[in-house]
Parts: sequence; C-alpha cells; structure tokens
Amino acid sequence: MAPAVSISLNDSSDVTDFVIKQGHGVKGLSEMGIKALPEQYIQPLQERVMTKVEPRESIPVIDMSKWDDPQVANSICDAAEKWGFFQVVNHGVPLEVLDNVKKATYGFTPQAEKALEWKDYLSLFYVSEEEAAALWPPVCKDQILEYMRSSKPLINHLLQVLMKRLNVNEIDETKQSLLTGSVRTNINYYPICPNPELTVGVGRHSDVSTLTVLLQDNVGGLYVRGNEREDSWIHVPPIDGAIVINIGDALQIMSNGRYRSVEHRVTANGSSNRISVPIFVNPRPQT
Repeated sequence: MAPAVSISLNDSSDVTDFVIKQGHGVKGLSEMGIKALPEQYIQPLQERVMTKVEPRESIPVIDMSKWDDPQVANSICDAAEKWGFFQVVNHGVPLEVLDNVKKATYGFTPQAEKALEWKDYLSLFYVSEEEAAALWPPVCKDQILEYMRSSKPLINHLLQVLMKRLNVNEIDETKQSLLTGSVRTNINYYPICPNPELTVGVGRHSDVSTLTVLLQDNVGGLYVRGNEREDSWIHVPPIDGAIVINIGDALQIMSNGRYRSVEHRVTANGSSNRISVPIFVNPRPQT
C-alpha cells in the first residue's frame, strides 16, 4: 500500500527524509505513483547508457545433475576463465527453497541506504545460526538461512572443481577458511521506475567476493560485460530454477587472473518490480 504522505519531489532534502529517515525506501517512492524521477536518482549519461548490447550472446548454462562428470568440471572452469559468469541448473538446491526466498523477499520492507541507484536492499552478515535467529528479520530469516544451507554443497563443489584446475587437489580447513571464511546475503528490491532510461538498478561493478551465488526472479535486467568488446553488454536471461554464479575479485587475484571477475550491472524497469538474492562468499576479513 502506498504511504499516505505528501512530499515535494523537487526538494532533495524532502526526498531524502522520506526515503531514508522515514524508512520508506525507493519502494515507497515507486508506490506513490510518481511520474518523474527525483533529480538525485538521475545517473550520468555514461553510466545509464549501454553502448552495445549483444542480443545473440549469453553466458553458459551448466547442468549440474552429474557433478562427478569430468565434462561438467571442465565446463565450470572454462566458463570461469572465459566469462566469469555462468548459470547452473539441477544444482541440488530444492526449487521450493528458492521459491520461498523469493516470496520472503517480496514481503520485507527495506530501509534505504543513501544511494542514487533505484534499489532498496537489506544486507545480512552471517556470523552464526544463533545470531541470525535472534537478529535477522522474522519475515525472511528462516527462508534465507535455508537458502544458505542448501547452497553450501553447491558452493563447496564449485570451489573444489575450480581449485583443482589450479592444481590445488584438496581444500583443507585452512584453505576453506581462506576461500569461504565470511558470508553475506543481500535482499535486493528494484521497484517500478517512472524513468528507467535515466537511472540504473545497480551501476557497473565487480564483486569483491570469492564466488557470488545469485537467485533472480523472472523479470530480467542483469547484464554482464562482454568478452569481445569493452563496450558490449550481454543480458543474463532468467531461467526458472537456475542459479547464477560469478567469479569475484578475490578468486581472480588468487588464481593470478586465470578466472575472471567481470563487471556487471542491473537496469531499472518501468513495468515490473524485480528482486534478486545474492550470497557473497568471501575470504576471511583478515585475509
């Protein structure tokens, strides 16, 4: 339901108070039915325009149903080297778990950060099951925790495969902590935008993680930097039940650049709300 308040979209302090201090977020602006984007959300031209979108290219989609098949392992490593991004299907995470995460994400009311992207998000740092149970929002904590638990075998298998190509045949406790010692989950909500051509959902960036495991809905809008040309972008099409995997900066560094951490971005949408839920698997902070 739209907030029953009135604000001046021409007054930046008024907008900031509504979005941040009152906690309505960008979601609240969108639900007011505004017809024009507040000025502070208009991105510089070079950030909101993608010079070239490659409509016929797509990142690899890998069937994980036969985890021990050497060809599956080769496909994972090849995708990490060439693209830095790939999608996995038949990955072992129950589809019911993924659906529950999506439903829970639509239910939460975000507190906005002061950012010029057309997005609200909640960031959940995982320390322990006990802390999460006590402090995470009740509307989504059970679903997110189950999503993280169910994704752990997939994450471990991907890292084992990727490390093996780097001649690391066993991930002992020390290496495991190095690769996966810190985990964070974001709940991202991208409301309908009145002027999507003037802004972005998320600007171009690469992740600092070891790996990122991303669940997206069926709306679309995630774009990955292309291989052939610096100014080309490739859409990551939503696939029902699939999970998007991308290599982060930490793994690119640890692999001496063999695996690629690639810039990506999310466009704003003028007709649909969008959600995504990434799990950022990171090295230990002291590493």
